[in-house]
Amino acid sequence: MAAADRDEDDEVESSRAPLMEHLIELRGRLIVTLAAIAVAFAVCFVFAEWIYNVLLIPFENAARQVRGDALELQLIFTAPLEFFFVKLKLALFGAIIIAFPVIAYQVWAFVRPGLYKNERLALAPFLVASPVLFAAGVAFVYYFILPFVMGFALGQEQAGGNGRASIQLLTRVSEYLNLVTTLILAFGISFQLPVLLSLLAKVGLLTSEQLVRFWKFAVVGIAAFAAFVTPPDPISQLFLGLALFGLYGVSILAVKLVEPKGEEADE
Repeated sequence: MAAADRDEDDEVESSRAPLMEHLIELRGRLIVTLAAIAVAFAVCFVFAEWIYNVLLIPFENAARQVRGDALELQLIFTAPLEFFFVKLKLALFGAIIIAFPVIAYQVWAFVRPGLYKNERLALAPFLVASPVLFAAGVAFVYYFILPFVMGFALGQEQAGGNGRASIQLLTRVSEYLNLVTTLILAFGISFQLPVLLSLLAKVGLLTSEQLVRFWKFAVVGIAAFAAFVTPPDPISQLFLGLALFGLYGVSILAVKLVEPKGEEADE
């Protein structure tokens, strides 16, 4: 047992470097990260209009269902450079998402030498699950939340005639992008809940029994979080709250699988 502990200590010690070498390595990894973001930004800016049109598909589908073919979907901008800055923001947002694998690898490569082998093996499943769950959150927004929210908004329109004014939704390009990015970040981050709680359970800070016991407090926290991170409309807040409550149930099952049991917990 003592020999095994010495081997693990040697494994970490052999990979340790003086402070200056760590700073040089950190500088190199930051340069690689910024270069990846810059390249991804340039590519996304070139294709910004195409990307924006892809993001419009849920809106178009909702308009087709609500309006039929009577009216063509129109978005507007009310400042001369508004759409240009929208494309810049979209390019930066897309660049960070596209470059995320590079960013994550650079962070992992920097901290990896300071971890024991068993710690690296324990973290591996979470490193795989995290981007998968984020992608699931993005897909949930794109295929379900956006069509529903925009369909609800379009349903408030009023046809003109018979003494009534025509009331039509004219969305600004910047407002739609803000809605999309806010929902993507809110749901993408929220879908990390099973990963976060499983990590806390893995290090012994949390148990599945505690999650079950305090579920009422979790509901209050979920409601507050959903109200804080989503746009100020009850539809997206409700859906995020329901999604988080479902993820809380999934987290309980995940924690049961990873939490220390028996002699492991005693140690």
